[in-house]
Parts: sequence; C-alpha cells; structure tokens
Amino acid sequence: MFKIVSTILFCILLGNASLLAQTADEKAVAQAVENLRKAMLNPEIATLEGMVAAQLTYGHSSGLIEDKASFVNALVSGKSLFTSINLSDQTISVSGNVALVRHHLMGETLNNQVAGKADLLVLLVWQKLNGKWKLLARQAVKTPA
Repeated sequence: MFKIVSTILFCILLGNASLLAQTADEKAVAQAVENLRKAMLNPEIATLEGMVAAQLTYGHSSGLIEDKASFVNALVSGKSLFTSINLSDQTISVSGNVALVRHHLMGETLNNQVAGKADLLVLLVWQKLNGKWKLLARQAVKTPA
C-alpha cells in the first residue's frame, strides 16, 4: 500500500513541477523584461537601443505613442523618469519568435520634474531577432479603480 501511495504522490508532484517549469525562451524573455526594468531605472542610450526593435511602438496609459528614438530620448534626457519599478502577476507566452508578457507595474515617476505614481497593467510584445529578444511593442493601461 505504501508503494502505491508513494507512486501516486510522486506522479502528482512530477506533473505539477512540469507545469511550473519555464522553457528556455520563457526564461530568456523574463530576463529581458528584468533587464528592461533595470534600464528604465538607470537609462543609458546604448543599453536601451540594444534592447528594443527598430520598429518599437511604445504606448503609454495617457495615449502617448513613442517610437524607438522618442522612447530612448525621453528616458535618457530625464523627461520621463522612473525612480522605482515593481512588477507583479507576470505571465509569459511564447509562440515561435514572438513572446507576449503581461504584468502589473507599480512605480514612482519623475516626469518633467513632477513626482508621480504609476499603477499600470502592461502588455509587452517581444520578438526574437538574431537569437536575442527585443521589445517590439508595449501598451499600458491604468489599473481599474
């Protein structure tokens, strides 16, 4: 009886572990998201430009849409600055060379020298180009009250 119960428990645990495991691409995308988070806190031109696709479309919750150049410039110039970024409830879905990431972003901002808070739901679209995940699109919406 002990062997049967042990075998059943082992199978249940093994099955659940495989559900929680991330693929190599999912891990790489999660790392790309973390690298972007860090780069937005300490923006440098070369780092940011290396992380995003040339065709980047970056949508803010205000409706403002930026391309690659305006996204990088806003961060590097200090016009749009995050002083803290915390991500939670992140999901990653990979399909071929495209990955969809959703998360809840909470942070503090300093836009045009005015302090503020961000409480956003974000969709990121990543594309694998030459073996590296690049941000292709982002859209944020304000968290419903």
